[in-house]
Amino acid sequence: MKVFIIAALMVVVSGQSYKPSSYPVAPYKPEYPAPGYRPSYPAPAYKPSYPEYKPEYKPSYSPPAYPAYPAQQNYDYPPMPYKFEWAVKDDYTYNDYAHEETSDDKGYVTGSYRTLLPDGRTQIVNYKADDYTGYVADVKYEGEAKYPEYKPSSYKPSYAPAYPSPAYPSPSYPSPAYPSPAYNKPAYPKPSYPSPSSYPAPAYKPAYPPAKYPAYPAPKYPAKY
Repeated sequence: MKVFIIAALMVVVSGQSYKPSSYPVAPYKPEYPAPGYRPSYPAPAYKPSYPEYKPEYKPSYSPPAYPAYPAQQNYDYPPMPYKFEWAVKDDYTYNDYAHEETSDDKGYVTGSYRTLLPDGRTQIVNYKADDYTGYVADVKYEGEAKYPEYKPSSYKPSYAPAYPSPAYPSPSYPSPAYPSPAYNKPAYPKPSYPSPSSYPAPAYKPAYPPAKYPAYPAPKYPAKY
């Protein structure tokens, strides 16, 4: 009987067809944004705390008009020939020197000058110069250098200042008459110490009793065979 009832219920349940629900599906929104998601925020509108300065007058400047310079002149003149010479000789101040120079119309210059040195020699310089080789000088010396021996001055002043002796008497101090100090000897009795022979000789006693060993008999060894 029970088997029949269970079979009937299974036939009834299997005979019913599935019908979907008429309720709309709830929209699903994930809790976390998808990878690569960038939120879009509106640009903030800032208002300055001070008013914007707008000048009413705007001056207009025109560039200055400078006068035109004349064409640059060429100052490269051709060389002019010249010649000069001069000399100085003053034995009192030991000044003895001279200079002479000559130039042609091609710019070739030659000359020489001499100078009396402090050691007695004369320095002579012969030179030449042009636009190709430059300045070339030849230096030579005439005479022998002399160095005078140093001699200290023998000048001695003849004036000797004379100072008068003082007119006040020399001070005299009396010798001190202090008596010699007399020291009294102390009247302390001479200490007396007992002689060491009056002390008895110390008697030493050991703190532990002397050791007592048992009397063992002498060992007996067997005779040799």
